Order: sequence, then structure tokens, then C-alpha cells
Amino acid sequence: MSSSFATHLLNITTGGSEAVIDLTADCEQFLTRIAPGLDGLLNVFVPHATAGIAVLETGAGSDDDLLAALQTLLPADDRWHHRHGSPGHGRDHVLPALVPPHATLPVIGGRLELGTWQSVCLVDTNKDNPNRQVRLSFLG
Repeated sequence: MSSSFATHLLNITTGGSEAVIDLTADCEQFLTRIAPGLDGLLNVFVPHATAGIAVLETGAGSDDDLLAALQTLLPADDRWHHRHGSPGHGRDHVLPALVPPHATLPVIGGRLELGTWQSVCLVDTNKDNPNRQVRLSFLG
């Protein structure tokens, strides 16, 4: 049985506000190019200490609900020991404990096996760093 591995780096600009960015189309384009008809795993990884990867419904308010929930759980105030950057930035460094910096997803026949309403998303609450990288890696 032969195996294949390929990786690709996405450069994402999130802007100056908290954001949930849908990466599903980027993931599908990557798989179309490097894994046509193959079965395997897609790993999505954000190499930043203040961002995460989530699988959730987007476009129907769930992305805004996630950001609101994170604001409630991790308020941007002066309670954080990590104090560089904008006020409350320490919360951004706690985010990856709740929204991990990676997700590994099944690929069947070259396509992501997501549920009907699931999307792969970058979650970024760090207003100080609008430039993010996301690594897509396929192992099949």
C-alpha cells in the first residue's frame, strides 16, 4: 500500500476585529489538487499562540454565537497575567485551550467527510495580529 503526503500554507488576513473565517473551500481546493480520489486525513493547523481551528456551522449565526461565548468566557479586561498588546490580550493566549490550534478530518475519495452543516474555521480573537498562517496537510 503506497501513501502520499502533501502540505500547503494559507496566508489569511483576519482584519482588526475578532473573526471566524471559513476555510472549507480552501481545504476542498487543496484536496482536489493533491488528493483526487484518495482516502486519508486532512490536518488543519494554525501555528499561532492566539488562534484556533473549529468545526462548526457558519452563516446562520453560530460563528457570531461562538465569538459571543468566547467574550463571556474570556473577557477582554485586565484580569490576565499576560499583559502585552492591547487591553485584555491575555485572553487570546488562553483561547487555544478552548479552541485547539488543529483539527484532523477524514477524507474519502478526495473529499472532506463533513456533516451537512459543518465548516472548517479559523477562530481568531487577537486584534493585534491580523496576519495568520494555516497549514493544510494531507496524509493518504
